[in-house]
Amino acid sequence: MTSAALPPLDPSAASAGAAPTGKRPGVTAQRVPLALAVLALFGWLLWSVSARQALLLLVGVGLGWGLAAARFGFTTGWRHLVELREPDGVYGQLLLLAVLAALSMPMLAFFPETTAALGPPSFSLLIGAFVFGIAMQITDGCGSGTLYKAGLGVPLNMAILPVFTVGSFMGSVHLNNWLALGATEPVGLVTLWGWVPALAATLAALALVAVAVRRWCGRPFSFATWPRRWLWGALVLALFAALNLFIAAQPWGVVYGFGLWAAKAATAAGLFDPAQNAFWSDPGHAERLHQTLLLDVTSITNIGILAGALWVAPKRPQEARQLTGTQWAVGLVAGFLLGYSSRLAFGCNVGAMVSGISTGSIHGWIWVPMAFAGTLIGVRLRRRFGL
Repeated sequence: MTSAALPPLDPSAASAGAAPTGKRPGVTAQRVPLALAVLALFGWLLWSVSARQALLLLVGVGLGWGLAAARFGFTTGWRHLVELREPDGVYGQLLLLAVLAALSMPMLAFFPETTAALGPPSFSLLIGAFVFGIAMQITDGCGSGTLYKAGLGVPLNMAILPVFTVGSFMGSVHLNNWLALGATEPVGLVTLWGWVPALAATLAALALVAVAVRRWCGRPFSFATWPRRWLWGALVLALFAALNLFIAAQPWGVVYGFGLWAAKAATAAGLFDPAQNAFWSDPGHAERLHQTLLLDVTSITNIGILAGALWVAPKRPQEARQLTGTQWAVGLVAGFLLGYSSRLAFGCNVGAMVSGISTGSIHGWIWVPMAFAGTLIGVRLRRRFGL
């Protein structure tokens, strides 16, 4: 299933690069119960849990809406750059990183309670990012992509989501063994240099990447012809990701929530003893494991992302292309590896790249070239299996 198989929001949006516009029959009727459900959950969280969690639900809805309405695909943007020398999606991602860094780094400096998305440079990071780059092209989605496409009703991504959670959990169980192969302390540029030099260095590095992309594609960037969905999609995601950092005091993440869901299920079923595992016996993780999911920051925003994508989804999605048994098997195996490798790499395109780079973590800059190297293999495997 290619990205073009995503259900268009209206007939005019079916063409490549078209922004979703116009009204769709039955959408109002579909959105009313969804809106009521979100409002009910918001009210319950506000009354019974905390104002923070209630607001983070709305942040998640905004993120899911932005991802789905703009079709802001991290995976697709990379694949188009490799296969078509089409840079529009990557330019959108660079804009997202630049704007979010400009919003996030001052927050880290002036609000000590906020934390950066730091990950240790390690063999775990190198291997995890590389495998993730392969798997995300086969599955046509990273962590956020799997979430929002599942919310849009894409069958393969809906099936991959639970497999992704199991993979993320297994990655967390094995993480300390991988780190034992070699790891150094995390490095945060804001702490190391201060927010102004860190932001200047980040923006300069992003500009260099943009120049390299332009040279690779062989044509100059033209704002006049740049699809506006990449522009407003980047700005919407940057705004809500910055709100996530401000409200939760931690950057936007996706993968941790997946692993937590599977860990709670395995523990409840008596299949896993967290006290015997280095990762889940850590006091912070152990506390989340025994709390309701509604207290977990990542889980509540993930729920919001699903709701935001469902808000955009057409009432009657176009008929999905039938996949063979081999294609299903390959997709599901890749989905498991997607979850496993993302935990080893300390995040996906969101947790490692977007949140890592925008908060000044060196591990984000290591993640990108390794995941891109994996993408070069992943796009070929995707063609090989006709996905």
